[in-house]
Amino acid sequence: MSRAQEHLAQANRHIAELTVQIIRQRVIIKYALDTGQRSEMAESLLDALEGSLRLFERHRIFLLSCAADHPAPPPPGDAADGPELVTTQRAWSVMTQ
Repeated sequence: MSRAQEHLAQANRHIAELTVQIIRQRVIIKYALDTGQRSEMAESLLDALEGSLRLFERHRIFLLSCAADHPAPPPPGDAADGPELVTTQRAWSVMTQ
């Protein structure tokens, strides 16, 4: 796996983890509101988590644009497949990392 793919995979993991944390935090806030408890601190944390998620999503877009600007050379043996197939395969491998 190339270094760019490793960075993209790490960004994807962070996005997935933050998404789970945001869902949990929303449940905590709902419980606090349903039981009449104060929720300011929980809401503040939710805002911070959502801000972090937006930053990681922007970072992921940046990584994808860098990969598009500087595509990796095709592995040996792919030249016979044609440029369209190789590009599609490379895009798929980046998206599924």
